Amino acid sequence: MDIKQLVESGILEVYTLGMLNDAEQQYVIRLCLQYPEIKAELTAIEIAYEQLADLTALNPSANIKSRLLATLGFAEDLPALDLEHLPLTNAEANHLQWIDALKHLIPENLEQDFFAEPLTSTPHLSQVLVITKFDVPEETHGDFIESFFILKGECICTVGKDTYHLHGGSFLEIPLNVEHTIKIVSPYVVGILQHRMLGV
Repeated sequence: MDIKQLVESGILEVYTLGMLNDAEQQYVIRLCLQYPEIKAELTAIEIAYEQLADLTALNPSANIKSRLLATLGFAEDLPALDLEHLPLTNAEANHLQWIDALKHLIPENLEQDFFAEPLTSTPHLSQVLVITKFDVPEETHGDFIESFFILKGECICTVGKDTYHLHGGSFLEIPLNVEHTIKIVSPYVVGILQHRMLGV
């Protein structure tokens, strides 16, 4: 057994990453039991990968963490939204929380091409639940700040020269006086259209 050649082959790194088939994994395990030098090298590789993971790990925001947990089936118990005093939508909003609060307004099967239900209407703020199959043609706003918070579905939003692929949980605020369009790329999109008024 040429231990140096085996170590340099990269098989131990591939084993550590869990990318070997069952027979190959058993082969590496047998080698580790038979040759202490190979076992020591494998241990060193595992420690190095753990250190690399610690160095490059990101601490996700609470919103990303809750979305990830929900996707994996570990949904957190989120406080119910007060429909009489809805919060502003923003990048930290949790779309699952909004879906739960508005589920009585979201039809199971969308029979019409466009549905809109006002949620908040004050001189300073407008929030509307929108369910649509329609694209939004080019438009520009100078007297209010518009944002989209997607609850379900997917769309492509072009803002000036930038393009954004939005899906459940995505939030996008449109700068003032910038042309933008929305193209629906799923059967329909459910979202919150929010306008924050200027100069009121």
